Amino acid sequence: MFNNRWLVLAIVSSALLMIVMDLTILYTALPRLTFALGASASEKLWIVNAYSLVIAGVLPTFGALGDRWGHRNLFLCGLGVFGAASLLCAYATNPQVLIAGRVVLALGGGMMMPATLSIIRLTFTDEREQAMAIGIWAAVAAGGAAAGPVVGGVLLEFFWWGSVFLVNVPIVIIAMTVAVTAIGNKQPENRRPLDWRGAFEIMFGLIATVYAFKEVVKRDPSFALALVAGISGLVVLWMFARRQRRIADPMIDFALFADVRFSSAIFVAFISSVSIAGFELVFSQRLQLVDGLSPLNAGLYILPAALASLVAGPVAGVLIPRWGQERLLWSGTLLGGVSMATCVAAFGFSGALTIAGLVGLGFGVGMAMTAASSAIINGAPPHRTGMAASMESVAYDMGAGIGVAVFGGLMSAAYTLSFVIPEGIVLPDVARDSLEEAITAAAALGAADQSMVEAAAKAGFVHSFYFVSAAVAVVLIATALVVYARNRAITMPHAPVEH
Repeated sequence: MFNNRWLVLAIVSSALLMIVMDLTILYTALPRLTFALGASASEKLWIVNAYSLVIAGVLPTFGALGDRWGHRNLFLCGLGVFGAASLLCAYATNPQVLIAGRVVLALGGGMMMPATLSIIRLTFTDEREQAMAIGIWAAVAAGGAAAGPVVGGVLLEFFWWGSVFLVNVPIVIIAMTVAVTAIGNKQPENRRPLDWRGAFEIMFGLIATVYAFKEVVKRDPSFALALVAGISGLVVLWMFARRQRRIADPMIDFALFADVRFSSAIFVAFISSVSIAGFELVFSQRLQLVDGLSPLNAGLYILPAALASLVAGPVAGVLIPRWGQERLLWSGTLLGGVSMATCVAAFGFSGALTIAGLVGLGFGVGMAMTAASSAIINGAPPHRTGMAASMESVAYDMGAGIGVAVFGGLMSAAYTLSFVIPEGIVLPDVARDSLEEAITAAAALGAADQSMVEAAAKAGFVHSFYFVSAAVAVVLIATALVVYARNRAITMPHAPVEH
């Protein structure tokens, strides 16, 4: 079926690298992009969030479609869409065009992402080889997201902001050329037509629910709009779940969630993505806007986490057959949370401890994500690998969107409360929205007043950075404890019943 399974792994991994890097590559490019396009605070969040928001909404549909149409076919189609959308984003002339390009980019990524993991499952039949392949896949997923700010920083050091999208084009061309001959066209076992009603329901439900999150965490939210979107999304998701339990060939088999190992893996994938996206967003902006690092240096500062994630995946692939997925799920998440707390506490005081914290964060989350991916993809029958892969991808991508929305909004709220405008200085209200807008507003003042406003704004941002980072660490540690308790409950021997 496949000419060379390791070449196939290289192809799908390169595609996955593009997909996950586009979740975070804008973090270092965002300050420069905001000034270049004149994007408002709201447009800035949409530029970042549109990609993860849409991709989470379409993943279940494309996962189910891959089971019916063939994962190779969908993968090749996704490559083409992703390449075209990258060109559109690179040459966007205003924030609206860039947001539209990010939406199309998400459609291409949504086609490819479930297919990458499904192709691996169908290609590698040996248990140990499959564990190693999934470990490499997870390493690319975690390491690619962590490497996004680094790659963005390197590109912005030498090129204009559009280069962070243009870099995808040669990868698409090479991957598509090789994939046509390297990946065999296995005929799908599931021939039933796609449930288009269910596809619309889950897409609308997921997007509306995440949008409600985004609206609530804005500085001036419309609670009525958030309430309508949130209730509508949850009601439609409830209708979807209720109908899926009744039909013969569901798009998502909710019976899988009865398995504690499967549901714990989904939970860990979601929380890990939420935490990493939230932390990298605030950390990269802190390094650039407060500490004055260039995009390249800010990206290099975060590089230890990316490198540790790349190492962790294959290591976890070796450990899974020996230790089991359950142990790696909670121990990796716990290591990530403790390491993040160490990194934040040591930042500004000890460079060695800060780097050690970043390494531990990347390694711990990388191990947990590998164990989660292995548990999810092996928890479904072969003819439903697309469905299982899409569920894992939804957890990952929806988590990134929610992480940016929630922790980005939390950072904005904390900054607004912490920013104390110096007495006697009048600034427009938008100066309280973000540090960038405060700096822009201060530019119209005299030199002395400008310096005081910038110092006060940076102090407020630092307070918000510590607050949000501590919140992320607590979330990771709490998740590890919950998963440990759930898995311990199902592995403890039951006491004999006395008669």
